[in-house]
Amino acid sequence: MPISEYAIVSEKAIIGNNVSIGQFTTIYDNVTIEDDTVIEGYCELGVANDLSQSEHLVIGKNSLIRSHSIFYEGSTFGRNLVTGHRVTVREKTIAGDNFQIGTLSDIQGHCTIGDYVRTHSNVHIGQHSKIGNFVWIFPYVVLTNDPHPPSEVMQGVVVEDFVVIATMSVILPGAVISEGCLIGAHSSISGKTTKDTIYSGSPAKKVGPTSKLKLKDGTRKPAYPWRKHFHRGYPESVVDSWCREEY
Repeated sequence: MPISEYAIVSEKAIIGNNVSIGQFTTIYDNVTIEDDTVIEGYCELGVANDLSQSEHLVIGKNSLIRSHSIFYEGSTFGRNLVTGHRVTVREKTIAGDNFQIGTLSDIQGHCTIGDYVRTHSNVHIGQHSKIGNFVWIFPYVVLTNDPHPPSEVMQGVVVEDFVVIATMSVILPGAVISEGCLIGAHSSISGKTTKDTIYSGSPAKKVGPTSKLKLKDGTRKPAYPWRKHFHRGYPESVVDSWCREEY
């Protein structure tokens, strides 16, 4: 796959095999793009600032970065990264495999993100956020970090494995969203939650166990844990491990 004649690619950048780079994209010095990756047009990869400390930006194998996206140097992404359009990712973000970033979302840097995390469009992930594995974050969700803005205090949010955060929710500084929780739409939540529990409202209150929710497909089976019935986009080995779990 070609590198467009209209792309600007630094001679210091490390470009793997079978990499496609679209027109008017700029790849700066401290960038590694691994094999079988597609970078669409009008992107900037490896933007420098004082916080990146001249560290490499690494884009893992078989990734797809859609047009008009900007990635600062100093971050590392595993295999199969996929973005929407006009994504911004700041420095010092470490993400695992199969990370999906929705259109117009931004990650403000100094974050750690696990495997198979899905964010939809217009999601804001504040600095020092820590996100586990198999997390779903829906449109217009905001993860904050300043308890009394503006200040120099940073209290990043922690989101544990298998959490679902519904649209337009705000996770307040220092909150810990425990494994398997469901945060209802338009919620504002602080503090530490209880595992496998529904929280909803502003301020959010405990509603009950996630297991009380039933699928609206006529079966009336439990909707949560969602991994018992939703497998689209996950490899067979992962699904098999979920099917062997006991709840």
